[in-house]
Amino acid sequence: MKKTSVRTRVLTGAVAGAALAAATVGAVSASAETAETPAAPAAVKVDTQNKNLAQSTGLTIDAATRAAQATLDAAAKAGQHVSVAVVDRDGVTRVLLKGDGAGPQSPESAQRKAFTAVSWNAPTSELAKRLAQAPNLKDIPGTLFLAGGAPVQSKGAPVAAIGVAGAPSGDLDEQFAQAGVAELAK
Repeated sequence: MKKTSVRTRVLTGAVAGAALAAATVGAVSASAETAETPAAPAAVKVDTQNKNLAQSTGLTIDAATRAAQATLDAAAKAGQHVSVAVVDRDGVTRVLLKGDGAGPQSPESAQRKAFTAVSWNAPTSELAKRLAQAPNLKDIPGTLFLAGGAPVQSKGAPVAAIGVAGAPSGDLDEQFAQAGVAELAK
């Protein structure tokens, strides 16, 4: 009889334990479905005057998708293959579209441009000019100080941003991003 290694025995034990746990969870879940469950409680009213709460404004997924598509359409009309990212106020990507023929680096660059634009509430072309006075800005993680990012504002405050990458120049990228911002103004 061949002696099994400690690693093999540990892996076998872990797999057996996971299978047993899955079976137990499945059985408990199945029995929970058949048991009588009380009705869900009514929605809790939120006190909007509570000073401990913060409200924020953001794009719906539908609006973010429309803006991204308008951006891609503007680029296609100009014969350019780009990627577009729409991020929320916190820089979290809501929509990312890699256009047909766009380069492999373009999705990440578009996300980073959008993140940069929303972080400073300014087009990245303007932010790139600031690097001369503050070169350490480029060291902030997740940022990209190249033209192609445009903030989306509500009452002057940033609520989202659109980043574009893949055109031969950042000026074109930013022009396409502005087309997405303009779509949201309609």
